[in-house]
Amino acid sequence: MRQYRSAGSRPIEVHVGGCYAAGKRRRAITREQALAAVDDGIRACIHCRPDTELGVLG
Repeated sequence: MRQYRSAGSRPIEVHVGGCYAAGKRRRAITREQALAAVDDGIRACIHCRPDTELGVLG
């Protein structure tokens, strides 16, 4: 999951592990956390498509 620059800020995008577009400000999350993030409206990366990987239909 990629986050804004400030500590403790809201995530801006969900990625699949190893995505080249994830940037430097990222942290690993569980599958359940990724599902919850996408469900809460956090944007899914258009390059690695974690929503497809998770089985979420948009």
